[in-house]
Amino acid sequence: MSEEIAGRLLDAALNHVAFDGWSETTFRAAASDAGIDPVVARGLYPRGAVDMAIAFHRRGDEAMSARLKEIDQSEMRFRDRVALAVRTRIEAVDDREAVRRGTTLFALPMYAPDGAKLIWGTADRIWTELGDTSRDFNWYTKRATLSAVYSSTVLFWLGDDSPDSHATWEFLDRRIEDVMRFEKTKAKVRATPVLGKVLAAGPEKVLGRLRAPKSPRHGLPGGWTAPR
Repeated sequence: MSEEIAGRLLDAALNHVAFDGWSETTFRAAASDAGIDPVVARGLYPRGAVDMAIAFHRRGDEAMSARLKEIDQSEMRFRDRVALAVRTRIEAVDDREAVRRGTTLFALPMYAPDGAKLIWGTADRIWTELGDTSRDFNWYTKRATLSAVYSSTVLFWLGDDSPDSHATWEFLDRRIEDVMRFEKTKAKVRATPVLGKVLAAGPEKVLGRLRAPKSPRHGLPGGWTAPR
């Protein structure tokens, strides 16, 4: 029942976000429009519209997962599957202005940690949908890299007025190509006798002790294996 009421409040809020942003004004208007007691609304969204903006972002993650499960990706290259996932996540949201207002909100210093967690959560959801099984420091680097790709693509998309956002998908392809090029360079460095040994004895030895969190509900990740 509470999820249904929270959904109604969020839907009502979207009618006001374009004009008032994710603000207290929007929160109060949503409660009024949905016919929900303000006390109940505050119980569902303790920080008001900020928590609504978070719920809106997570709704997009859920929609992305549902859509990806309906697509046969068995014959696709891995890089194309990544591009598909990012594009699907962006297209899962119909209200571009709500995304724009959310980007502005989470750029504020007091809400930046919330924004970072949301972006990381989206990247984690994408990698999970792609079947990622890494548990070492690669778990972190994959999500950090994809977070950068996703967030930069969203910012480009917000200012893109090309037909069907064609310029955005070209931008996305270039970002993924940059990542693939970096990974190839990293592999070559590791294969170099001297540099490979330096990395193995230094940075990679330390990073190798990092482990993915055992639970996906811990917020920003953290796991460490103590030296023996």
